[in-house]
Amino acid sequence: MHEVLKLIGERGRTGSQPGHRADEHRIVLSVEGGGMRGTVSAGMALALHELGLVSAFDAVYGSSAGAITGAWLVSSEPDRLRGWADPDYAKTLIRWSALLRGRPVVDVRALVEDVYQTEFPMDFASILASPVEYHPLGTDAETGESTDLRPLIASPAELRLALRASASLPFLAGPPVQLRGQRFYDAGVAESIPFRTPHAQGATHILILRSRRPLALGIPVPHATGSPAPRPARSIRLLARTTLRNESLALKTALLTRPARTAADVARIALLEAEGKAFMIFPPASVPKVSRLTTDARLLAAALESGRESVREVLAP
Repeated sequence: MHEVLKLIGERGRTGSQPGHRADEHRIVLSVEGGGMRGTVSAGMALALHELGLVSAFDAVYGSSAGAITGAWLVSSEPDRLRGWADPDYAKTLIRWSALLRGRPVVDVRALVEDVYQTEFPMDFASILASPVEYHPLGTDAETGESTDLRPLIASPAELRLALRASASLPFLAGPPVQLRGQRFYDAGVAESIPFRTPHAQGATHILILRSRRPLALGIPVPHATGSPAPRPARSIRLLARTTLRNESLALKTALLTRPARTAADVARIALLEAEGKAFMIFPPASVPKVSRLTTDARLLAAALESGRESVREVLAP
């Protein structure tokens, strides 16, 4: 068994709790997003809850939709992660008709500020009080750098802003979100796999929940293959020239270099896996393709279940 899985299993078996560890490790959970593709990693997180392993982690880091999943996981009601497969949930978040009214297609504000306080309430206070640290990431609009938003959160209102900031996709979700005087875009611009930040902050072991298979990225890993760094898609280059034309050069550069940075991250994770310090869980090849903007109930249910099974295969007793 891989060292990361062994340590998580041992903590689970002994009932180890954050702040009262018998070991000196800092074990972190990293949750990738990807819009509605995040339903896959949400299913993985749900399985960790069902297996009683959430308290085995010292912190949860999330990017974009992964930040929302991370919030549910450390909240008082992690069972509500099943909501990712609810088609009504998806249709509340994604509304193509909004384009006709000049509004964002992905309405993260409505999801977090309205739905999460009414028909599908999220216990924000329990997230703030969680013994498992919660670290949503965002991309600083001025510097283009990945930013841990945890130090900027001191209230439920700021937590909601952080959730919105982490999932504020350029163009699709509208303008950046302001938090403590700073503007943030979707974490995926700078750090789509929330790995570099926890690693830099002292994580000794990282379990990474991927929302798609590495090869599905269509990105060659330069470190492993000697291939040239991948170029950004034409749509991304267009986005940098239009929607983000008035934003900082640093932000546009972060967006345009994202494919190469992600490839480098995957290569670095592979090295850490070989050293027993990181482990990626990703969906099986058989899982139906789920796009960022999927609202199909059948696909979402299959995505959630595939994520659950992927975790159970490697961590269930």
